[in-house]
Amino acid sequence: MITIALKALNANKLKTILIFASLLFSITSIFLISSISNGVISMYSNLLKNDGDIIVTQAKISDTFFSNVDIKLLEKINKFDTTTKSSAIIVGASPVEELPIVAIYGVTSNRFSNYKIAQGNYPKTEEALIGNSIYQSLENKNTIQIANKKFKISGVFKSDIGFENGGVVININDASEIFNKSASMILVNTNYNTNIKKVISDIQKLSDKIEVKSTQNFVDSYNQFKIIQTSSNLIGFISFFLGLLGIVSIMSITINQRKSEFGIKRAIGISTQSIVFQIVLESSILGVLSFIFSFFISNLILILIKNSELFHGYVNGEISIKLAFYLFICSITMSILGAIIPALNASKTDPIILMQGDKI
Repeated sequence: MITIALKALNANKLKTILIFASLLFSITSIFLISSISNGVISMYSNLLKNDGDIIVTQAKISDTFFSNVDIKLLEKINKFDTTTKSSAIIVGASPVEELPIVAIYGVTSNRFSNYKIAQGNYPKTEEALIGNSIYQSLENKNTIQIANKKFKISGVFKSDIGFENGGVVININDASEIFNKSASMILVNTNYNTNIKKVISDIQKLSDKIEVKSTQNFVDSYNQFKIIQTSSNLIGFISFFLGLLGIVSIMSITINQRKSEFGIKRAIGISTQSIVFQIVLESSILGVLSFIFSFFISNLILILIKNSELFHGYVNGEISIKLAFYLFICSITMSILGAIIPALNASKTDPIILMQGDKI
């Protein structure tokens, strides 16, 4: 049956190419959209998870960019026996030279060790540590303008997290002056086997203006991640629908041109189910091939995006096993649904009418 399906695909080269192209573009677009959104979520999640079991933000805010937490809480949190390290960070954004927007991280000095120095030193007051991908694009490699303040470049760091590698790190006091806030969030590390829920409860009692969560819980419930994921799913659905529409259209034309073939098969006693199965098999083969090609093309594009100076590491894709499996099912489903409607239409038509050449 597979041999017959391959021969049929080869006999209708143009239509086969058109169906394959429709599947390829649809699956590749879903691959890229989903993997890039997953990459963005993964990068920001890792940024938070690398330096804290607990995260403290301002209560009732939709985004960490709008959060403002009193940095003096660090002194009280550090007095807890369960705390091994607590640090504060301000997250902001500012244009830098020709770049329209660059992530700015104002951090406490005990967080500098998170950034691996490639050259130079950690920043002092009115100094900045530059991410490697941003540093490469700067014309002036001695000073950098952030908002209305100029900073001396103290060094360059490298990070596997694109958001950081494409960002600028300064002292939290300098960032506080620029963004007019005390801290965006406080990150807390605890002792091994500590009762996290109790620590969260103890920190929450320090102020009614803060919201305290485990880092994992924060990542799972973060509104911006939900928006990104929902948008990705919506665009992916549109791509799926457009691909499906293209396959149905092309398959209808292809089957209409093969009506005499199906009429003869019906006349010699081949069942409706066998004819439908053959057509679906042909389309499924194209679905599998399109998935394989889409997987490799998507990985190639993601590598190019990751290493492109244009994006400075902010756009990064991540194709997980779960995503690949989901899109494999998506490819097969699209190919089957695209073929089964015109296949049923062809198989149920009277064989005499089919062989006479009337339209299906």
